Amino acid sequence: MPDSPATSPLDDVGARPSGWAGAGLDAVRAVAGTGAVLRNVTGGAGDALRNVTGLVGGAVDVLRGVAETGAGMAGGVAGFARAAVTPGGARGVAVEAAWWAARTALYPWGAVGRRLQPDGHLRHHRTDRLPPRRRGLVVSALETAGTPIVLVHGIGDNRSAFAVLSGALRRRGFGVVHAVNYGVLTALTGDVRRSAALLGEHVERICEQTGSDRVHVIGHSLGGLIARYYVQRLDGDARVKTLVTLGTPHGGTLAAYLFPTPLTRQLRPGSELLSELAGPCRPCGTHFAVVWSEMDQVVVPPRHARLEHPSLRVEEYRIRDSGHLSLLVDPRVVQAVVTAVTRTDDATSHPIVPVREGFSSSDVT
Repeated sequence: MPDSPATSPLDDVGARPSGWAGAGLDAVRAVAGTGAVLRNVTGGAGDALRNVTGLVGGAVDVLRGVAETGAGMAGGVAGFARAAVTPGGARGVAVEAAWWAARTALYPWGAVGRRLQPDGHLRHHRTDRLPPRRRGLVVSALETAGTPIVLVHGIGDNRSAFAVLSGALRRRGFGVVHAVNYGVLTALTGDVRRSAALLGEHVERICEQTGSDRVHVIGHSLGGLIARYYVQRLDGDARVKTLVTLGTPHGGTLAAYLFPTPLTRQLRPGSELLSELAGPCRPCGTHFAVVWSEMDQVVVPPRHARLEHPSLRVEEYRIRDSGHLSLLVDPRVVQAVVTAVTRTDDATSHPIVPVREGFSSSDVT
């Protein structure tokens, strides 16, 4: 009878051999089970360690952001305090407080939109009824004075913000000065891109009703950023001859971290929106005039209201002692606005020029 083939004690793992073979198999199984447990423990510990590391890294990033924001806010407050203790700064604080109180009273009046008056340029070119002192302020170039001026207010505001500025422009001979209102809930649910598209539609209606091919736009705070997006990204430079921004956070503001809404996230330094605007774009035919104040308490730090871009023609005006709101009533700002919108050169026929040093409070009188 032929011998049966030799078998190993491990061939049949379902049966437990007897004797030394069974004991060896138990030992092997124990070692294998211990290895599996160690692998599970090691893998779980590694995953836990990686999770903890990720949480620690995220916490460090948050703390770093909080520290940077706190440092920036502290620096902004310190800069405002230093400016406020000067004679001009003390006057600026008083004007800011007074204008804030006046704005509160005017706000209900501005909540109602005003109908465009396309024949305004025909009425306001008359100078025979003006006092002699005002006649010299009236713009003499009828074509320039006949170009509509569109005013775009800031966050949580309305057209009443331009009560003083619009009157000053009309007294200087600009006939069509029209302030737009966008939604009162913009601060909570707004979006700069969508608002820019709506501004473009509004500009088209103004051009259609007035027969003008181009307009000037003056934007305060958020309004300047909305207008810039329209001009720079939605081909608005075909319609906008001059864009004047007053206290606009072109580089973002740390104050936006205080209000966690979709819109304020777009106003934070380094946001996706601001990175898009800072990125490459085609040369823009609109002339930019940027007015900013070293005592701006909303744009933090105030230098973020400056605008530097290789494809934009920017003229800069710096004021040392005007608050964020009172930029709209500062006589130096009115002068800067009139200077910007009465330029006779065509921005499309000149090369891009770098930002020049603006005016200080002693330069703008």
